[in-house]
Amino acid sequence: MSETTFRVRYAETDQMGIVHHASYVVWLEEGRSSWMRAHGRSYAQFEQEGFVLAVTDLQVRYHKAARYDQAVTVRCWVEKVRSRQLEFGYEIVDAETGERFVSAHTRHVCLNRQGRVVNIPETWQDFLRQPAG
Repeated sequence: MSETTFRVRYAETDQMGIVHHASYVVWLEEGRSSWMRAHGRSYAQFEQEGFVLAVTDLQVRYHKAARYDQAVTVRCWVEKVRSRQLEFGYEIVDAETGERFVSAHTRHVCLNRQGRVVNIPETWQDFLRQPAG
């Protein structure tokens, strides 16, 4: 699991200072990138090798609204790795109290530069399957 903590920026909120629902999805993407960096590689490296991970399924459950200037933590972990698919789990919580704002899940498929579905390279499958911690 990786954790990324930051403060809610004004641009991520609506007129009432509540985080806009779409902002949470951007934070999930940051969680995935942070997970890779925390485990020794980057998503940029994956792309440089000629691959991308396209989101094929996104499930978000909103439990409570985060607000402007609140410290939030995005927790991300790999749930499942298959030859062509990858699944991540997430929680977005109050960084101070741990109260949950969002729980989420994404499924991705590996594509090559031509946009064709391909196997995730074995070295990356091994990387993605490494134990948490």
